[in-house]
Amino acid sequence: MRSYGQYCSVAKALDVVGDRWTLLIVRELLLQGPCRYTDLRNGLPGIATNLLADRLSELEGAGLVRREEAAPPVATTLFHLTEAGAGLEPTLEALGSWGLRYMAEPADSDEFRSQWFAFPVGLFLHDAEPDGPPLSIELRPGGRPAVVEVRDGQVRTRLGSAESPDLVLEGPPRLILGLLGTYASPAQAQELGLVITGDPALLRRLQPAAAGGITGSLPSCVPAGSRGRPLLRSVACSCSGVPCPPC
Repeated sequence: MRSYGQYCSVAKALDVVGDRWTLLIVRELLLQGPCRYTDLRNGLPGIATNLLADRLSELEGAGLVRREEAAPPVATTLFHLTEAGAGLEPTLEALGSWGLRYMAEPADSDEFRSQWFAFPVGLFLHDAEPDGPPLSIELRPGGRPAVVEVRDGQVRTRLGSAESPDLVLEGPPRLILGLLGTYASPAQAQELGLVITGDPALLRRLQPAAAGGITGSLPSCVPAGSRGRPLLRSVACSCSGVPCPPC
């Protein structure tokens, strides 16, 4: 592990977590919980297996990750975050909020995993009816589904399916997030290819956070209060393969 050689807390932190892939490994352990090596590889498309092994070893040496030899029927090594590793969660939340501005134009080669819904949904949406009944929304972006659970004023996301979801959203992750973030109306999202099963009026209960949330993190070309029309246009262009004109 290389060092900046600076007596500064930012530099010292980057000595530990500043290498490529390191914070993404922490992201996966935060979102998935204890992971097998194969779980981590699946959640980190593009990482070389020897590099993952090196990064895990460095994180163990820094006291951010520990390994456990799980008993049968798992009978494999599980990687856990330590207390110090879990302390990076606010850092990743802040990075997730700051990075939202760069998500309007995804590359065609960008990969997606369902657990990655957790940061935008959990950070930027809130329950507008905290006294309302529990609500479950199943997200099907292709591959493994995820479920948004709204209960007692809390909005949480987990991997897996809902036994009887109140609403199902099926389609590209960008369209799902666009609908959840109110960038697009249900009719607009359906026109672009999103499949909605159930009553989309239920989405009124999920509202963008008033401050520091989706609206506050939009790219500069998406004015607050515009309902995300430029972003919606870029969604439409990317889905059709037509380059977007500049905002």
